[in-house]
Amino acid sequence: MDKKTVGVNSSCPCGSGKKYKNCCLPLHKGRVAKDALELMKSRYSAYAAGACKYIIKTTHPNNREQRKESTIWLKEICNFSQNSTFERLEIIDFINGTEEAFVTFTATIDGEKITEKSRFLKEGKLWLYESGIFL
Repeated sequence: MDKKTVGVNSSCPCGSGKKYKNCCLPLHKGRVAKDALELMKSRYSAYAAGACKYIIKTTHPNNREQRKESTIWLKEICNFSQNSTFERLEIIDFINGTEEAFVTFTATIDGEKITEKSRFLKEGKLWLYESGIFL
């Protein structure tokens, strides 16, 4: 889904079938994800919708990208978001835990399928994206 088509009444890019305003938008505006799966789907939607600051906010401090200067990293995220077409998200597996969880997914971006197993860690009440391995 092209981010330019993500309006509040659009279908949510995460593939839930709900309207964006009733699905991932509340997370982008500050609601806490209930689990790592919800966070992962909301991060995909953030890329599709251009909610670039949400990506930084939901990335664990251990992530190698967090070492970058934040304004440069934000610019990189926004460039990727604006210049990519986010077509589909497919969840392959979700391993839930109390402090650590894993989501394996395939994202179709610009006609290319990318499969990743993402690791999420819980910090206090927040789930954060820690790392991912391309499969």
